[in-house]
Amino acid sequence: MALIRHARTEDYPAILAIYNEAVLTSSATFDIQPLSMEERTSWFQKFSSTHPLLVFVIEGEVAGYACISPYNSKPAYSRTAEVSIYIWKKYHGKGIGKKLMKAVLKEAKSADIHTVIAGITAGNDASIRLHEGFGFRLAGTVKEVGYKFADWHDVHYYQVFL
Repeated sequence: MALIRHARTEDYPAILAIYNEAVLTSSATFDIQPLSMEERTSWFQKFSSTHPLLVFVIEGEVAGYACISPYNSKPAYSRTAEVSIYIWKKYHGKGIGKKLMKAVLKEAKSADIHTVIAGITAGNDASIRLHEGFGFRLAGTVKEVGYKFADWHDVHYYQVFL
């Protein structure tokens, strides 16, 4: 059985492992070294009903997660958020990203978020297709802002209005 729910403390090790897999194998994140639980604890604690952290669970295993984070700490940005979705590689291509995106955008809309931003590293075509499928449109590209795996990476910023 599969379900989507709000993350619990006991999910944190799996969420961290999923993220660290991306750190080591992809340019989806610009962290270069895996993070420890201690380093990630403050990140886990920032989520709330306004900025949820959701997990996709298959037969008791966290297969992926999605979150809505504050876009900027200045008060005028309070109704703008950033979305992130990470899936275990072994679960890629199974539609989990679509289910998580649908759920997290529904929660963002319920929290009165006006617009959601996604920063997507150039070349991550699967992520671009996922976001475009939910109405995200390219807002702009920042060139060569991340250096990882001995190469410079551009970041495309996509945006959707809820």
